[in-house]
Amino acid sequence: MHPKCPRSDKSYFMSTLQQSILYAATASPFYRQLLQGLRPETLNFPADLGRLPLSSKNDLFNHNRDFLCVPNTRVADWVTTSGTLGDPVWFALSDTDLERLAQNEAGSFQLAGITAADTILITTTLDRRFMAGLAYFLGARKLGASVIRSGPGIPELQWDSIQQMQPTVIIAVPSFLLKMAEYAEKNGIDTGTSPLRKAICIGEAIRDAQLQPNELAMRIQEKWPGLQLFGTYASTEMSTAFTECHAGMGAHQQDALIYSEFLDENDEPVAEGELGELVFTTIGAEAMPLVRFRSGDLVRHYRGICSCGRNSLRIGPVEGRKQQMIKYRGTTLYPPALINVLNEWENIETFQVHVSGSTSGTDELHIWVALRRSGEDELNELRNRFRARIRVAPLIVEKSAEEIEKSRWPAKSRKPLLFIDHR
Repeated sequence: MHPKCPRSDKSYFMSTLQQSILYAATASPFYRQLLQGLRPETLNFPADLGRLPLSSKNDLFNHNRDFLCVPNTRVADWVTTSGTLGDPVWFALSDTDLERLAQNEAGSFQLAGITAADTILITTTLDRRFMAGLAYFLGARKLGASVIRSGPGIPELQWDSIQQMQPTVIIAVPSFLLKMAEYAEKNGIDTGTSPLRKAICIGEAIRDAQLQPNELAMRIQEKWPGLQLFGTYASTEMSTAFTECHAGMGAHQQDALIYSEFLDENDEPVAEGELGELVFTTIGAEAMPLVRFRSGDLVRHYRGICSCGRNSLRIGPVEGRKQQMIKYRGTTLYPPALINVLNEWENIETFQVHVSGSTSGTDELHIWVALRRSGEDELNELRNRFRARIRVAPLIVEKSAEEIEKSRWPAKSRKPLLFIDHR
């Protein structure tokens, strides 16, 4: 059987980490082959974790069923990844995993100070094989909070739910919160008197590398006073979320559910505060446990006691994804740097970033924008904003808001596609 993780004291945590690795090495055909000859039962974890090989999303895609540790009769739910970096990958959850997922999200809500007395408005989808919406619902019910499942989009529907049912918490993509605030402005709704007090933000960063509110967060807070934003980081594969507390000093790891490493380009550990790829080992996962799994996401990590009193590991926002590195006119950059520039200018109604390859071996950048005020002066201002922040100006392509929104929300998408990689 897989390990259970109801406690978080250090000795028990290290024991369950080792149990989780041994379970994967025994029950998973993939890890049984990968770890063959290493005898993980003789190693001391986490000190010897670096002696184990890394696994990746390509492995999970190419050997999907070999990761499965339970028979199909024990699989309760199949979900898929979002497919941000390629085709979606199937991922299995047992009944025990669903309970772990509920435990995770209840813990995330508690980090943000949410209690059973709250009513939570969920504006993410609960269908389309999406784990996040399911996790939020399960976590809210485990916490004892009531839920309004309104689903994505349609600001009018969201405000109708808010005005009639008086929720105190909203779960949403930050850019959608901004659209809701703009809708309120146009329709005479006072966001300052809204019952909503907290927003769990999914899918987009609300802080910069220094853990300060980024431009998107500041625009939301300007238009929606009294709404406190909490950043999160999660993935389908880890079935766990890092969530900010009220201090905003990074998103807290739930130590009983996951063990994290942060590696440089040579797969060596980086120091606290340095940029590194998050590599994780799940604790307590039953159907598809993962060992030293590459997330592909570049983050900074922080240790020590947070001002909230917790001593759990914390991470900053995703500053890039290894597979999304762009080489443009002698400059190396990642999509978040471009998106931050676009989010900070109110004249942009909506946008999408496109990158493609070229015969010269470098990348080409096309930024689709729908401007509220259009003209050559406005386009030059946008180019200058890019030069000031990232030293280069990509090609700006004006399109209608309708065309861009259609591209941002393709038929099978569960969250907006801000970046399209054509390479």
